[in-house]
Amino acid sequence: MSIKIGYMTIGYVQTNCYFVYDDEKKEAIVFDPAADGAGIYNALLKNDIKVAAIMLTHGHFDHILGVNELKEKADVKVYASELEKNVLASADLNVSNQTGRSCTISPDVLLKDGEVVEIAGIKIKMISTPGHTEGSACYLNEEEGLLIAGDTLFAGSCGRTDLPTGSGGMLDRSLKEKLMKLDDDIKVYPGHGESTTIGHERKYNPFC
Repeated sequence: MSIKIGYMTIGYVQTNCYFVYDDEKKEAIVFDPAADGAGIYNALLKNDIKVAAIMLTHGHFDHILGVNELKEKADVKVYASELEKNVLASADLNVSNQTGRSCTISPDVLLKDGEVVEIAGIKIKMISTPGHTEGSACYLNEEEGLLIAGDTLFAGSCGRTDLPTGSGGMLDRSLKEKLMKLDDDIKVYPGHGESTTIGHERKYNPFC
């Protein structure tokens, strides 16, 4: 098996939508389908990649507006943290009501902290990292050493906490007690901006 990661940057707030796939099976887990579910589906299809599942790091509008369309086209399940159910279900909490595209999501699978699922032969561990929202999560593939971090950790920064259910104290604990306990060489793929590593952020990120 050869696991690869690709991404598209979508929408006016430049959200990174990642897809992790086995280069042999050509089946991808799509993380945070942003504003264009059909565009994501068609782009992957053009490259002979089938969508196997959708995983959400958190419920903010810029990470979920493409979910329902992609789910319908691909006929797959949506995974999220069990703690993010309320944010996903509320256009007020996920702030989509302020964008003119009110959106709610009903996940098919709610994951517990530390739970590991295997999809299309790819093992993904959900790490609960509340703070940016009450149910924010990161997804770790230990075999390849990659972490889909959503808006919990950025290169040189971290997520905002002034939107509904955000908490600076919780985010601080998530960074220091969860993510900074990972190995230095783990590659971090954030919801916005450039990729980084845990080791680099441990050394240079003032929030870590």
